[in-house]
Amino acid sequence: MIGRLNHVAIAVKDLQAAARTYRDTLGAEVSEAVPQPDHGVTTIFINLPNTKIELLEPLGASSPIAKFLERNPDGGIHHICYEVEDIKAARDQMKAQGARVLGDGEPKIGAHGKPVLFLHPKDFFGTLVELEQA
Repeated sequence: MIGRLNHVAIAVKDLQAAARTYRDTLGAEVSEAVPQPDHGVTTIFINLPNTKIELLEPLGASSPIAKFLERNPDGGIHHICYEVEDIKAARDQMKAQGARVLGDGEPKIGAHGKPVLFLHPKDFFGTLVELEQA
């Protein structure tokens, strides 16, 4: 059911400092920062030959990333994102197998302009999983 790894998301306190590290230290291609108000974050993507790294900075105090950084002051891996061909079919299959979909269960438009869903980390060995329609 799952396709390729789309990205690994890392929560950071200082988005520009993190972007500089990836660009200047690692020589990576770094996108511009884009506010994602529907998700409470600002994102920067690090483009790699085989996937992407998504840097997440809180957009406001009520951001889920702000809460993550309270528990993890140094930041860290927040979630992994897999592509699926049909997000609603994937959701239904996951739910039938007992996985919990976060929120109201309906896909929302993610940072790439495609439908996304998040799956409860307790169902995936402590890892928050995002599904994105390919």
